[in-house]
Amino acid sequence: MKKLILVTSPPACGKTFVSKELSKALKHVVYLDKDTLILLSKQIFKVAGEEYNRSSDFFEENIRNYEYEAIVALALEALDYDDITLINAPFTREIRDKAYMKGLKEKLKEKNARLVVIWVETSIEVCKQRMIRRNSDRDTWKLEHWDEYIASCNFNIPTELDDTEVVDDLLIFKNSSDEEFANSLKECVKQLEE
Repeated sequence: MKKLILVTSPPACGKTFVSKELSKALKHVVYLDKDTLILLSKQIFKVAGEEYNRSSDFFEENIRNYEYEAIVALALEALDYDDITLINAPFTREIRDKAYMKGLKEKLKEKNARLVVIWVETSIEVCKQRMIRRNSDRDTWKLEHWDEYIASCNFNIPTELDDTEVVDDLLIFKNSSDEEFANSLKECVKQLEE
């Protein structure tokens, strides 16, 4: 059966690295990264005469949800051509929204595919250090307002997604150290290929 894999977590947990390494390790994968759409989003800020701030009300009202709609539409289309589509994106609200997840699973059934969520679990301090290291303009506001930003993040594993009848619907990928990463990569690939 085909699979849509969502690699999710709060920002700077290592989603991109995890997603790319998983995509290399699995067979027949289309890799999609929501950050690819940032180029378009920056243009929307510019045309609207708004300061580039991905934590702003403007972003929330005019860009955020459309980025998700676009990347999911691309992923669903890709499943017509290959066995696995992997999306690298936070999906912070979506994975905790039962109606959204149910709707996504229904769309996947039409493609004879099912959903796998991989939650990248990383300590908050490691996330902050990674954010500082990557030195990206998308993190400027977050780092300048760290306490306010981190209070808005949910680092809890979305256990409500785990169906005990399904072996690989929710996989936890521990990523606070190189050792955790190596073990998790091996385990996730094994489960996804069964």
